[in-house]
Amino acid sequence: MTLIKSISGIRGTIGGASDEGLNPLAIVKFVSAYATFIRKNAPSTSAKRIVVGRDARISGQMVKQVVNGTLTGMGFDVVDIDLATTPTTELAVTMENASGGIIITASHNPKQWNALKLLNYRGEFLNEEEGREVLELAEKQQFEYASINNIGTIITDSRYRERHIESILRLELVDTEAIRAANFRVAIDCVNSVGGIVLPELLYALGVKELFKLHCNPHGNFSHNPEPLPENLTEISALMTQAKADVGFVVDPDVDRLAIVCENGKMFGEEYTLVAVSDYVLSHTPGNTVSNLSSTRALRDVTVKHGGQYNAAAVGEVNVVAKMKATDAVIGGEGNGGVIYPASHYGRDALVGIALFLTYLAKKKLKTSELRASYPPYFISKQKVELTPDIDIDAVLQKVKEQYSQYEITDIDGVKIDFPDKWVHLRKSNTEPIIRIYSEAHTAQEAENLGNEIKLRVNQ
Repeated sequence: MTLIKSISGIRGTIGGASDEGLNPLAIVKFVSAYATFIRKNAPSTSAKRIVVGRDARISGQMVKQVVNGTLTGMGFDVVDIDLATTPTTELAVTMENASGGIIITASHNPKQWNALKLLNYRGEFLNEEEGREVLELAEKQQFEYASINNIGTIITDSRYRERHIESILRLELVDTEAIRAANFRVAIDCVNSVGGIVLPELLYALGVKELFKLHCNPHGNFSHNPEPLPENLTEISALMTQAKADVGFVVDPDVDRLAIVCENGKMFGEEYTLVAVSDYVLSHTPGNTVSNLSSTRALRDVTVKHGGQYNAAAVGEVNVVAKMKATDAVIGGEGNGGVIYPASHYGRDALVGIALFLTYLAKKKLKTSELRASYPPYFISKQKVELTPDIDIDAVLQKVKEQYSQYEITDIDGVKIDFPDKWVHLRKSNTEPIIRIYSEAHTAQEAENLGNEIKLRVNQ
């Protein structure tokens, strides 16, 4: 059994002995620490309540009951929105003027995993300093629970999926008339989680009439590996041609990542989800963009084409959001299909991504594959080096910086080397004892060769 504590929350596998895994004892300790942090740091203008949402994992109901009981025991009222996407929960925090929020989801991890993702009063993830404070509070276990007259209550509210969709329909760049007139045939794969409820609701509200569903029953027994990567999406790829669908959408269990499938069954590419949506947004709202250091250079190319400035952030949604705010970015996100659109909210949101993409596709009057072909062709290779006790990661990164000093170097998160026509990014994983090596070039072979070259440098 595994339990991983990090600045972004706590995650682990369900079951096992009392000192391992994501068990009720670990949940109580961590939620108590989070509630202590919120009590100390939330502004007095926010209500003393915390929003709790969950994806459809089998363990979700059990974890939620422990979370809710702990929060009320700490004196907070709980707004229980139950089955809800991560972006829905984020929006609910601000709509409720709540002090914070907890999302019960292990994102793209297999069904035996679950996790607690922690939000501040803005409905955004805690930053590194805040996350570290929660971890320290959990370690000290100096909690003060509410007296009998100050125990919190649980308020059940199932309307937030609908409110989320309504907020998307009100976005200026979402054109339901154009989508309706396009008569799109749309296929979806929701991997047996909450997307199976909310994606059909969104698509029908946008004006889509013909919908082909895969794995939309939210029972939590994921029908395939839930990470929306090409090797896991063979079923929807086959469905595209069988159903003569115009576009396919695939989401992860908490619906903050969006993968798109072309009408011919080929992958649009998770990296290009953000590129296409940004192209549309920038064509109407000139401005800057942000993605993380490991995301495709195509976003920079599209941004420059529209007269904007592209900036790179350290890996992690909270880092991207911080850079977006600092640079007044009008659109941003991550190359894993995560679209962050500030006109809606500062969080990755696959539902917003779907609405903007469908609007753009309708207005361009192109096939999905034709839209994909209009963007600069880049290929990313993802490799890793196992860390051993004798590897000094800091020394390795410094050596690589010195060996490639004639090129543009970024070291805010590991080391990224920008060559004129390609790049490579090395960084230590936050969750595994490995160095991740991502490289990008105009061909898959070039990207692979560049990654292999850097691996040799690391192993020397």
